[in-house]
Amino acid sequence: MARFMRKAGHFDYAELHRWSVEVPEEFWTRLWRFCGISASSEPRAALEQAERLQDAKWFAGARLNFAENLLWQNASRTALIYRDESGERSEMTYGELRAQVGRAAAGLSDLGVRKGDSVAAWMPNRPETVVLMLAAASVGAVFSSCSPDFGVQAVLERFIPLKPKVLLAAAGYHWRGRWMDCGPKLQAIRHGLPSLQTTLLAPHPGQGRSVAPAAGVLLFDDFGDVQPPEYEQLSFDHPLYVVFSSGTTGAPKCIIHRAGGTLIQHVKEHRLHIGVTAGDTMFYLTNCGWMMWNWLVSGLASGCTLVLYEGSPLHPSPDALWKIAGEEKVTVFGASAAYLKAMENAAVRPRAVSDLSRLRALLSTGSPLAPRSFDYVYREVKSDIMLASIAGGTDLLGCFISGNPILSVYRGEMQCRALGMAVDVFDSDGRPVRERTGELVCTRPFPSMPLGFLDDPGGRKYHQAYFARFPGVWAHGDYAEITGAGGMVIHGRSDAVLNPRGIRIGTAEIYRVVEALDEVAEALAVGQEYDDDVRIVLFLRLTVETVDTELLKKRVREALRLDASPRHVPSRIIIAPDLPRTISGKISELAVREVINGREVANRKALANPESLEFFAGLEKELA
Repeated sequence: MARFMRKAGHFDYAELHRWSVEVPEEFWTRLWRFCGISASSEPRAALEQAERLQDAKWFAGARLNFAENLLWQNASRTALIYRDESGERSEMTYGELRAQVGRAAAGLSDLGVRKGDSVAAWMPNRPETVVLMLAAASVGAVFSSCSPDFGVQAVLERFIPLKPKVLLAAAGYHWRGRWMDCGPKLQAIRHGLPSLQTTLLAPHPGQGRSVAPAAGVLLFDDFGDVQPPEYEQLSFDHPLYVVFSSGTTGAPKCIIHRAGGTLIQHVKEHRLHIGVTAGDTMFYLTNCGWMMWNWLVSGLASGCTLVLYEGSPLHPSPDALWKIAGEEKVTVFGASAAYLKAMENAAVRPRAVSDLSRLRALLSTGSPLAPRSFDYVYREVKSDIMLASIAGGTDLLGCFISGNPILSVYRGEMQCRALGMAVDVFDSDGRPVRERTGELVCTRPFPSMPLGFLDDPGGRKYHQAYFARFPGVWAHGDYAEITGAGGMVIHGRSDAVLNPRGIRIGTAEIYRVVEALDEVAEALAVGQEYDDDVRIVLFLRLTVETVDTELLKKRVREALRLDASPRHVPSRIIIAPDLPRTISGKISELAVREVINGREVANRKALANPESLEFFAGLEKELA
């Protein structure tokens, strides 16, 4: 970051960021050269503005290949380290990875997969998934993935619109010490995908190669002939990924992302905002159904080593991942805010169980990171670490708010708005505000804006999703605040904002206070329509089974009154056995809100635990 700043002729980050959004053509051109993007044809210009934000043209005339930009490193350097909860471990060098990609790309070509065709993976976070993605990118196919814990209907909702020709699937996977056989679900998924021509089966490393033969099924290890990869040269806008929204308010949005935009956005975030170099080892706790998997794999473009983990993060013990981080000399460790909260609840002391001397950056996303979690990281993980709470999402396949190795970390705050991203906070009238809550927006185009949605002729759904709230401005759907230090705080999703007596309250404002109590594992706050107004109902999942609930509720109300405000105090507090969450692990406030207000949840299949809603449906008396 400091080197880029000097080369750009700026002397502090605020000045650099202002230049990056006010003169975007100059910024993105300089970034392209600084990061050494490999292209067979250089772009005519970085940006050609258009009347509508989403119609801006990026790097017109450039011809490049995403996979080629990820596979440039010295052949002997380690590219991938695979670990799983059962103790399996393997390594793959960049040279071996290139050879595997060349073999798989040849196999795809032999099956008739061509530029623009779709390839899908229903896979754990394994090397085979990375290989197939890069093989698809090398021939110009579009790649999509889901985790094997997605149910049949959730997979079909995502994959049917893609019309994939090839599906990579796992024979099974380990989870919390159990072997989960994928065979029955795979049969149903294959039957439900009429476009499917071939299924590639990946046995688990510890389960051997024996599989029952079936028509249209090939073992992934026997697929294709060994040969160097050939990289199809494609436009900057060529489709690379289709990724999926959570789907809790209807069928998941199938979001199309361009190869060039994904590449330059991720390289910027890795190299500048995290400081990733070829000497780094990067780990992120993710599955293949979350966009952080796509983000992690792009780390290969910076020449680092990636650690892929399959299994439960808490098996065989809550400190399992920290032991792996020490053993693999991880320098950049990423996880969700919920995971860090779980570590604190389990009294895990990472620095006491593992050698974390090489660890220099810890990343957190998925939900706002509570101030108490900042304390935990600096107390129990490492005192001289860059703690980067980052935010963005599937919609842009990257970050609006990111880390910064040259800035201070302020407790409870995200460090900075990312370079090239004209992020602002608007009030309800569309006016910028500072040190006040409002809507998180982006007022200028950026290269990882989606190409659009599948099955959206004319782009109506795409426009409605991001540009209907404030004309000509991307409205992200987060309730946020720009702080006096120049950082940001996310207060929750805009569609989950509470509005008692006309006062807007972000749910994260409540969670920060309540989840600081030792007895509270997780909280969920929703608005109940009541007596021609809205009142706050707070649900708590506890860390212990035996607790004086009335005393706890009293402490919750007192803490909210003192540490937030009287208007944050809920009208009802209810202990819940479980809270509904999406398949990617995020708590679903919207599902609970619909249930307690007597409405149908649009898409229960998008939930990992839809049975949890039965508890909320039975609360008529408590909420009367």
